Amino acid sequence: SPVVLINLQCPTTQLCVSKCPDRFATYIDVQASYRYKPDQWNYFRQFCKPGFNNPRKSVAQVLRDEDCPSMIIPSRPFLKRCFPDFSTKNGVLTVANQTTFKDGRGKTRNVTDLREAANGINNVLDARSVGMKIFEDYAISWYWILIGLFIAMIVSLLFLVLLRFTAGVLFWIFIFGVIGIIGYGIWHCYWEYDHLKGIPGSDLTVYDIGFQTDFRVYLQLRQTWLAFMIMLCVVEVIIILMLIFLRNRIRIAIALLKEGSRAIGYIMSTLFYPIVTFILIAICISYWAVTAVFLATSGEPVYKVMANQTLCKYANLTCDPETFNTTNVSKLCPGAQCTFAFYGGESLYHKYIFIFQLANAFVFLWLVNFAIALGQCTLAGAFASYYWASRKPADIPLWPLFSSFGRAIRYHTGSLAFGALILAIVQLIRVILEYLDHKLKGTQNSFTRFLLCCLKCCFWCLEKFLKFINRNAYIMIAIYGKNFCTSAKEAFFLLMRNVVRVAVLDKVTDFLLFLGKILVAGGVGVLAFFFFTQRIPVFAQEAPTLNYYWVPLLTVIIGSYLVAHGFFSVYAMCVDTLFLCFCEDLERNDGSTAKPYFMSASLHRILGKKELSPKKAVG
Repeated sequence: SPVVLINLQCPTTQLCVSKCPDRFATYIDVQASYRYKPDQWNYFRQFCKPGFNNPRKSVAQVLRDEDCPSMIIPSRPFLKRCFPDFSTKNGVLTVANQTTFKDGRGKTRNVTDLREAANGINNVLDARSVGMKIFEDYAISWYWILIGLFIAMIVSLLFLVLLRFTAGVLFWIFIFGVIGIIGYGIWHCYWEYDHLKGIPGSDLTVYDIGFQTDFRVYLQLRQTWLAFMIMLCVVEVIIILMLIFLRNRIRIAIALLKEGSRAIGYIMSTLFYPIVTFILIAICISYWAVTAVFLATSGEPVYKVMANQTLCKYANLTCDPETFNTTNVSKLCPGAQCTFAFYGGESLYHKYIFIFQLANAFVFLWLVNFAIALGQCTLAGAFASYYWASRKPADIPLWPLFSSFGRAIRYHTGSLAFGALILAIVQLIRVILEYLDHKLKGTQNSFTRFLLCCLKCCFWCLEKFLKFINRNAYIMIAIYGKNFCTSAKEAFFLLMRNVVRVAVLDKVTDFLLFLGKILVAGGVGVLAFFFFTQRIPVFAQEAPTLNYYWVPLLTVIIGSYLVAHGFFSVYAMCVDTLFLCFCEDLERNDGSTAKPYFMSASLHRILGKKELSPKKAVG
């Protein structure tokens, strides 16, 4: 019955029992034998209504009044309910190790009849069985998973520390590798173009043969390979020209990456700050979830009529359990009951629960963005104290991370909250647009869908832009202590005056950090694969026996990626902070004795005499 799906209850009497049935029994058989087998009756009546003990009552009356179930089946508890105890032996379906049962009318039935009646429940039980196996795998291998994540942490740390020596090498190897691969592609396209010369049909154009579903046809044309060769030549020339004209800025970007690795080496405590952000975000998620559940379950209990008869006109209507027995519903619909359905109501408060849920979601977004902003400002303050130290590391203040955290909490809470508020408003609008898109997905109005798509795209771009502005504004707040709007404006114009450097540094940093994440997750994942599949002879005896080896393997790979992401997010924040400090250093100082540069000697050498000429100080 659809009513069962709506209210998650069968339209029959529900009873709480201390233990699920462990045998097949029908009321007809138990009633017939209660005189000489009282134990069977005593067992069966524990599943009847409390206080019922009248085996002489006719079967028709018992079933009409729902005093007892017509039949009990061996069951097992699941989600506080008793479900048939299905299992499979040698490919044969059984219930409590039995393949047949008696139906009380002298007929022997197969348990597959029960399977068809409870097919949906059985799928849930199968999923539960898989879930239990996965849980067992976690229980056996959890400490090996932790060891894998610890190895990922060590590898991530080593990668960051070694970047000061390998950043330039990795980048140039990748660039020249790309140039070499594209060069090979150009040669291969020319070889194919020359090889097809004189072959009948190869001189046709793409326009001549039209559209073909088999794309291999196009590879038989000389024009196709000529087009590929031209495109690859254009890409090759662009890359080479960029390297020629941007070589100095690429060298500066690599030097900043090395400087970031050096800064982290002096302030190692910053690598573990993401744990603080994680805890704060976990608290925010818990607060949001608890509030959302309280809002969803607030209100008065709503009861509805549950009837066996599908023709009952009162079925699924609201009712009052205290006065239900005095109404005509029970007379017109024999066996009907007034049962609990859900929490709700018709008051003004209940009409605006959706608005309250939106407000709760907005507070959640605001708090999460504030926790992220606090972390960014704290890290920026710590790394800025490194850059502006005249003698590194002698002039770096004691406990720079804790000092920066204290300053952020004491002086910059309002600025961080304001930046988080702006971002939360945009994110809430995106959530509402997604909700509207979901609701209007079935509509045929093309203009509405197009408008929603445009709005979603625009607000996605706006969110990305605001995240970029906020991140750099928090860095300026940590450096100068000004308010959010002033810091955002100064950061934006400072970046615009160095837009080429920003683009180069951003891409170089993204590439190296992406390479690092893949290296850490892939390396630890390969090691975990060989370990859990018992392919490492030295540890073959130590490896646990698992139901699904991919369970701990995927956990280790995903966990390693997240661990690497946590470490590298600190590194990215360090590079961004040092870059803004570097740009400010160039504009405020000119390298003279009165206004010396605070940058490192390596950056000093890369800039050369041309960029070390005296500059007008700003502010």
